Amino acid sequence: MDALHSFEVIRPKTVDEALAARIAHRHSRMIGGGTDLLVNIRRRIETPSVLIDTSDLTDLKTIEHGDTGLSIGASVRLFEVAEHPNIQHFYPAIAQAAGSIAGPTHRNMGTVGGNLCLDTRCIYYNQSEWWREANDHCLKTELGDMCHVAPKSKGVCFATYSGDLAPALMLFGAEIDLLGPDGERTVAMRDFYIGSSRQDGSKGDGINYMAIKPGEFVVRVRASSPGRLISGYDKIRIRRSIEYPVAGCAAALTRDDDTLTDIRIAFTGTNPRPVFLEGTADLAGSTLSDSVLEGIDNLCKDQLMSMKTTFTPGHYRRRVATQMAKRLVGQLFNAAG
Repeated sequence: MDALHSFEVIRPKTVDEALAARIAHRHSRMIGGGTDLLVNIRRRIETPSVLIDTSDLTDLKTIEHGDTGLSIGASVRLFEVAEHPNIQHFYPAIAQAAGSIAGPTHRNMGTVGGNLCLDTRCIYYNQSEWWREANDHCLKTELGDMCHVAPKSKGVCFATYSGDLAPALMLFGAEIDLLGPDGERTVAMRDFYIGSSRQDGSKGDGINYMAIKPGEFVVRVRASSPGRLISGYDKIRIRRSIEYPVAGCAAALTRDDDTLTDIRIAFTGTNPRPVFLEGTADLAGSTLSDSVLEGIDNLCKDQLMSMKTTFTPGHYRRRVATQMAKRLVGQLFNAAG
């Protein structure tokens, strides 16, 4: 990797100071653990002139749990989420997702906000500068004008979102609190990610994949009470540590006797956004039969992208994600019996 370019680091002590710095430097980047951003900087994928270090923002380091739900500050470290007893008990999918991210040293540094805002990834994008130059760059970089994943995509980038926390949080109707020049606002997590895998007139793609306005940053994420939901998270990756997921799956369900009364499934590593699987409510109301599993299979075929954005073939990634979903739902259904 090349040497780092020159940049300024601002270390605010309060959230108000962080906001002032963000407003003063609109093209700055917030940095917590830096486990993803610093790698991109070393590869010259990004060259921000100003970094705003969130390490001293104690207001963003709290985890609160009560009857109404869960609140996690953006600067909370990933290992804290994975090891929090209330999250493990009431929101096991979230704890398992946090505990599966990279390796122990990364989880000790990486933050919740950083994982939620993880940059989308692609085999043509996440490479050294000389590698990208030799391949005429790609659409996601400043110098490229074509998506090498889908050359006929007419300017749509298919880079893939790979954060682990987002799909787990989506199971519980999570919302993200943002702070910016216009004050604080709340966005449903399912509306926060706008990256599309199809040219369907949606707002974003693998480049514009978050509904975040200039100057804004994540303050906290909040999840509703799980009620009777039981949940879990599973992922497939080439190596057990460091590696981003080939695909990750979060699932939650409720069971009354032998009846599946609620089912929720979400994915990461397949599309330019985390995918909350639409249509699963229609599969509830019966026991976990072959027809229900076939229904999950059909929904995955329709909604999960099969483009090759990693070294793993896209069709393989979709098949793996589908099988994980069916296996995880089966395990949760049996556990709820």
